[in-house]
Amino acid sequence: MAELLLGPLLRYVDGSSATFWVEANRPCTAEVRCAGGARGEARTFQVAGHHYALVPVDGLTPGTVSAYEVLLDGVGVWPLPGSAFPPSVVRTPDGQDAVRVTFGSCRWAAPPADEKDPAGPDALDTLARRIAAAPDGERPDVLLLLGDQVYADEVSDATRAWLTARRSLADPPGSQVADYEEYTRLYYESWLDPEVRWLLSTVPSCMIFDDHDVIDDWNTSAAWVSDIRATGWWRERLLSGLMSYWVHQHLGNLSPRELAEDPLYAAVRETPDGTDVLRGFAAQSDADPASVRWSYRRDFGRVRVLMVDTRAARVLAEDERAMLDPGEARWLREQALDAPGSYDHLLIGTSLPWLLPHLVHEAEAWDAALCRGERGTRWARFGEKLRRGADLEHWAAFPASFDALAGLVAEAGSGPDAPATVCVLSGDVHHAYVAEPVWPEGASGPDARVLQLTCSPVHNSIPAYMRLGFRFGWSGVGRAIGRRLARHGNCARPAVNWRRTGGPWFGNQLMTLTLHGRSARLRLEQARAGRRSGTGSGTGSGDGRGDRRGGARLRTVVESELSS
Repeated sequence: MAELLLGPLLRYVDGSSATFWVEANRPCTAEVRCAGGARGEARTFQVAGHHYALVPVDGLTPGTVSAYEVLLDGVGVWPLPGSAFPPSVVRTPDGQDAVRVTFGSCRWAAPPADEKDPAGPDALDTLARRIAAAPDGERPDVLLLLGDQVYADEVSDATRAWLTARRSLADPPGSQVADYEEYTRLYYESWLDPEVRWLLSTVPSCMIFDDHDVIDDWNTSAAWVSDIRATGWWRERLLSGLMSYWVHQHLGNLSPRELAEDPLYAAVRETPDGTDVLRGFAAQSDADPASVRWSYRRDFGRVRVLMVDTRAARVLAEDERAMLDPGEARWLREQALDAPGSYDHLLIGTSLPWLLPHLVHEAEAWDAALCRGERGTRWARFGEKLRRGADLEHWAAFPASFDALAGLVAEAGSGPDAPATVCVLSGDVHHAYVAEPVWPEGASGPDARVLQLTCSPVHNSIPAYMRLGFRFGWSGVGRAIGRRLARHGNCARPAVNWRRTGGPWFGNQLMTLTLHGRSARLRLEQARAGRRSGTGSGTGSGDGRGDRRGGARLRTVVESELSS
């Protein structure tokens, strides 16, 4: 009998349709039945011995809430027997209500409930508990997960033990994941967390990778790529990372129409074993990154979301460095400027912050200048070593791309049809803050309010020295040091200045934008440990893992109005 191994994940939702992602233990037909009568089914496809399906459901009614069940070969497998969680539902928008967008990045899988969590309460776990306790109350319309959904290079003790039983950790890449099967272990560990599993079954999600989904500092520089390609283990790791990302994350980002038009998706489904087809795609993506687009667009009423790949689409030649290759940059521009007046808010999701603490920005721009030879060969060697050691590879390390993004958000935010806000949503840096650009005197600034909103981590940690460093990076003294570095590197002044208007905040956290008409409100919440209380909200896992950290709650740190 077919069994449900992973999922369901509710991914794409619009007014009349939805898609659901599942993994089964054998080939079967996956079916989703909604309470209102809408249904859909799909045959599983196979990759590396695993069986997946993305089930489209049409005929949903806008503005309704429908409970659903999942069946494999006609047998019900979701909801889980004995689950104390409320029914998983699909909420379809009607285009009139507020849109709530919750976002964050960087999530270590939470340990079992009976183990100490060194990173503190998981923000996604606590969000799930709050929704489960009041299923008819406020909830996000979409979760934007902005990178590092899994950590291929920093595994848990449990996964390390699993790897040890599978192969010798004395051989590279040691305790990091090596192949597709080991990637699946990461997704099981992360997405079988009872609270997260239920949350992802009932709140739609959009995802994009960052470096740890493959490896720390992925595509930092051309020299980095050359060095890692010389190892014997990297190719299998990279291909497996791209394959598993396509299966677990990327497919669900696409609309039913995009899926129907995707030749790779069709090819994988049409063959009894899609492993070689998908592996060939991953190899082509590695050989020619410009041949693949991981970025995508989603529209939620009058809210436009552009999720941008800032890892695989880079140009790394020192004299041509760009965060986005020409085709990717052209796509971003076309999507941002398409149909002016048709959206009130433009959200650009990029895992890496555009506006950083001033000292960090200037250090990255200075290092980029050193690496391209601005101060000679010896400084260039030092710059490359520093770039890798200090993770100096954000937008600031690609100065032309930084300025191009400044120009794009100004253009998109200007004119009679300008949106109320243009927000760059980011994670990665393990703290949260709000920054606002200021255009030079005499320059024509945008009509829209432009903001950098950074929120990280969802569940991770940051050493005390890094907290002090980020605080110092925003200080006047830090900014003065940054200017001296910029002068040493002969760095041009960036196209915009900026000021921090909120933060920095440290902890496991999530940001939520509530967008209604031209108004926008921002809320930052942190997961805080509290008093344990029996069964807490009554949302036991139903799978033997127990009630996870019943005292943890999301506490509002700041709430502010961005536009009215």
